[in-house]
This record gives sequence, C-alpha cells and structure tokens, in this order.
Amino acid sequence: MTAPQPTFDPADARTGSARPSWAPPVLHGGRLEAALRTLELEVRRRLDGLLQGNHLGLVPGPGSEPGEARPYQPGDDVRRMDWAVTARTTEPHIRETVADRELETWLAVDLSPSLDFGTAVCEKRDLVVAATAAVAHLTRGGGNRIGALVSTGEQLVRVPARGGMAHARGLIRKVAETPRAPEGTRGDLAAVVEQLRRPPRRRGLVVVVSDFLGELTWQRPLRALSARHDLVAIEVVDPRDIDLPEVGTVVLADPETGRQREVVASPLLRREFAAAAAEHRAEVAAGLRQAGAGHLVLRTDSDWIADTVRFVVARKRRWSGGVA
Repeated sequence: MTAPQPTFDPADARTGSARPSWAPPVLHGGRLEAALRTLELEVRRRLDGLLQGNHLGLVPGPGSEPGEARPYQPGDDVRRMDWAVTARTTEPHIRETVADRELETWLAVDLSPSLDFGTAVCEKRDLVVAATAAVAHLTRGGGNRIGALVSTGEQLVRVPARGGMAHARGLIRKVAETPRAPEGTRGDLAAVVEQLRRPPRRRGLVVVVSDFLGELTWQRPLRALSARHDLVAIEVVDPRDIDLPEVGTVVLADPETGRQREVVASPLLRREFAAAAAEHRAEVAAGLRQAGAGHLVLRTDSDWIADTVRFVVARKRRWSGGVA
C-alpha cells in the first residue's frame, strides 16, 4: 500500500517565498511551452558548465571520438599512439578517446497520483519531468536514441525510441502533458518495468523514475532487466514523505486509494512516521542495489541539477577506478 501523505497545498510553499534559482519551472498552467524552454536551457547550461566536458554519457566504456593527448604509460594500447604529438614533443604520447557510441535509452516514468504532490518548491511530478530532460541531455549524441514508457496507473503511454533533438523535446513535452490520473488510481511500477523487458531490446540504458512508494514488487523484474541493460533509478522524494511537520492536527491521505485520516501530529506519531519512512527508503535502496542499479535521489527541497552532477561524477570515478 502506498504510504500515506499529508495533504498540503504545494502552491502555498511556492508562493510563500521567492523561488530559489535551482528550482525547476512550474510545468502546469498556461505557460507550459515557455516553462519547457526554460527547463531545457537550464539543464543544458548547468550540466555543461558543471561537468566541464568530463562526462559525455551515463554508461562506461571507451569511445571513438579523439580527445586529449597524454604521455604514454606502460600498459597503454600502442594503437592509440599520437605520432604527431610524439614527434613535436620527442616524448611518446597517446590520444585519449571520448564516448561516442550509439546508445538506446529507455525511460520508465512513473506519474501515478502519489507524484502529484509537493510541499517544497515544486511537485514531485515537476521533478520527474526535469529528470527526463536531464537524461535526454546526458544521453544525446550522434546516433543515440531515447524512448519512454509513461504510466499514470490509469493509462500507459509508449514513446518509441528515436534520435534527434526534436524527438527528445517531444518526449519531454509528452511526459509534461500526460494527464493526471484521478485520485484513487493505483500505480503499478512492476508492470511498467516488465513492459521494458518484454519483448527483449538491444542492450542499452534503462532509467526508472519514480518515488518508489508502496510495495517493492518491482524488484524481481528490475533484476531481470539488469541482466541485459545498464540501470539507473531516480527516486523522487518530498520532505513530507520522510517526516511529519509540527502542525498539530493534520490530514493524512493516500492518493492511490483515496483514503484519508485526520490525526494529531504528536511527537510519538512523528517519530513512528519517520522511522517507518526511513525503513521503507532503506528497503528501496537495498532493492535497487541488489538489482545493480545506480541510485540517484532528487528532492523537491534540494538543487536537483547539482545532485545529478554529483551522481554522474561519482559513477565516472567508480568506472575509472577512483574513489567516489
């Protein structure tokens, strides 16, 4: 069962004070197209600037595009020797390569009713769209393709994998425009993951974006998917998923069943709620780790692009043998 959530109006949090510069644009209302353009510019500017060219993809491995030259070290592949630099410097140099592989990326996007919620600077749904834009940017390149399965619990939308900037923009817009499911609709993340596994697809990258609330029925299909693909799981979290505020009487609501309950947020209840939430998140983290998935946590009260950069840089360090 989906964990109950307190019902607060996210508009109160967004209008009560100035929005921080890192907050994703509000992607609902009458200015969706302008918000999507702002999101694209922000993602491209900040990811390019913060990564400074050190990362060109979400998967490891050598590439084919020439990069920088560096001095030869014992054990280097002599076939990558840069003879022009070697002749100029009279010291053996090899030419590094950067990733330029044809990659197929699939997104499993959870937009069930538990994502239509937020008490910080945005709704969790807004972060899902922002994460989709970040993945599209990090995996773009010559010959790369990206597709998506978007599930609200009420409907499943399939976006075929294609390449090109126009397709990537259309995919992000499709996720942003997906209608909200009515309250009481239960999401099924396991079924979405299973849809990605069958029929089998060429080896590539699979990114699952969800808040991972509810039962962990997605563990088995995710482990099966990892046998063929690189996996990244993006967990979207709101502060009220983790603890209750000191507000006295509060209404807890489960958006995927429609049940509500009015309770007094006593110190004991707040401790029990926090303990149960921490236990569930630990189970989610363990399940993702056992499935071999990289785990990125994005919060509605945190700089989501900076969190993404830290995650990507840490993965690159692990692949290169460094310390994360």
